[in-house]
Amino acid sequence: MIFFLSQPWRKINWQDKQTDLQFVKNYKPQVKGQQLRILLHGLVGAGKSSFINSVQSVLQGRIPNTFYPFVFNNIMGLGPNKGVLVDDVKLALKGHIKDGYLFNPVSQISEDHAFYKTFPELNDKVHVLVLVICADKLPLLTDKFVKELLEIRKAASDLGIPQVALLTKIDQACPEVKEDLKNVYKYEYIKKQMEKLSAEVGIPMNCIFPVKNYHEEIHVDNDTDALLLSSLRSIITLYFTMSEK
Repeated sequence: MIFFLSQPWRKINWQDKQTDLQFVKNYKPQVKGQQLRILLHGLVGAGKSSFINSVQSVLQGRIPNTFYPFVFNNIMGLGPNKGVLVDDVKLALKGHIKDGYLFNPVSQISEDHAFYKTFPELNDKVHVLVLVICADKLPLLTDKFVKELLEIRKAASDLGIPQVALLTKIDQACPEVKEDLKNVYKYEYIKKQMEKLSAEVGIPMNCIFPVKNYHEEIHVDNDTDALLLSSLRSIITLYFTMSEK
């Protein structure tokens, strides 16, 4: 049985996505020339590439000739057979792996590899780590996968890298949300999945964001945009807040 809450437990201004869009437009890094590097990781097929493409769809053409000082990196997914090695993720966090490297699921990158950067600069290092995971796959998390996530999370925490999580494919996990995306914070099922993820990997609830990526649509949608922009604004805000400390 799915329980419907009378009031949403988290507020989203569905009618005013322009505020979040303007926030993203106005964001300027504290260090001149810095790019906010956001690394996405998670299980194979979690929707990492789709999220990046969806954000691009939201921003494309809406603010002409605007340079956005953030960069998304999509790393090979973790998997039971041929997934990215945890040690390679740790090196990526430190900026040792150049853009364009094809990760080897059976062998860690060596220091003499052409795509290994011995002395990373500020823009090479990861500034925010984003875990991407499907809402309908949470009940299937294995102990091995959780252990790898915790190891990556600890490495990021030791480096002072703030972390968030995106709960994707919420429309597939909950038919009522597929029917009306504005119900996302009214259905207890979605909240329970977020609480489960928080308990498993230790990411606080206020750093977990349910989103719906574009995958079949040919036109952008206001409600989908609102969730995507809200999550992007939260990622930027989290980094800004952490860097102020």
